[in-house]
Amino acid sequence: MRTYAAETAGSPERAWDLMARPALWSRWAPHLRGAWGLGDPEVEEGARGAARLLGAVPVPARILAVEPGRSWTWRVGPMTLVHRVHPSRGGAIVAVDLSAPGPVEAFLAATYGPVVQMLVNNLARVSASPAAR
Repeated sequence: MRTYAAETAGSPERAWDLMARPALWSRWAPHLRGAWGLGDPEVEEGARGAARLLGAVPVPARILAVEPGRSWTWRVGPMTLVHRVHPSRGGAIVAVDLSAPGPVEAFLAATYGPVVQMLVNNLARVSASPAAR
């Protein structure tokens, strides 16, 4: 498992909303334009659907687990991604854990890992922005 994390001055509740509501994903992950079938307004455990990549490409996904306000897990292709929010003194820690079978994980960490870190940093920045509230 590889973990990508950032601290935000935003509240854990605001970070959670941005992370768990598909309609808000594009605010911090510009390549995602929402989703269908994964839950509304928030992701729902057991839901199967697709994330909308680059406005048009559907990427099949399944929500494996949700701990409201804290974490949610989904499977996208060979990856399992856990999105987490934890309170901190100054606001919250936002994180994404990436895991995949065997050598696929190392490949994804090398190629997609820097993108995931950039997205987590975006999430931290946006959740702290007064304009985003």
